[in-house]
Amino acid sequence: MQVILLEKISSLGDLGEVVNVKDGYGRNFLIPKGKAKRANASNMAEFEIKRAELEKLQATLIKASEKKAKALEGLVVNLTQKSGPDGKLFGSVTNTDVAAAIVSMGHEVVKSEIRMPDGPIKAIGEFELIIDFQHDQTSNIKVVVEEEES
Repeated sequence: MQVILLEKISSLGDLGEVVNVKDGYGRNFLIPKGKAKRANASNMAEFEIKRAELEKLQATLIKASEKKAKALEGLVVNLTQKSGPDGKLFGSVTNTDVAAAIVSMGHEVVKSEIRMPDGPIKAIGEFELIIDFQHDQTSNIKVVVEEEES
């Protein structure tokens, strides 16, 4: 299926590009979320009319992502969890836990933006995580997991 991208998508392309995607990805994700339209003559003409407006919107979104990335760069998040005597956690720390801690610190982040390269955290210690905002903006944060005092 060919679609016209209505915003920059890091794995596909830039605003206005016509790309081939799998039918299900286009029909079930890109088109319903407003990220793309089917590439046909009428949609191409409509896109060209709205191009300037979409580029302006894209620029504001990029600036907002840059601002959020700068605000979170180098952030240290402290979490406490119950653990055994060997330092292994009872359960794990997931991106949901990290997102909730960051939001409670007054920053705006969604759990889907948090990248955990080694999967959920299952031990006490310091861990480097990446927050991947839209438009190729990333921030590196440190998560410190400490033992919960009983």
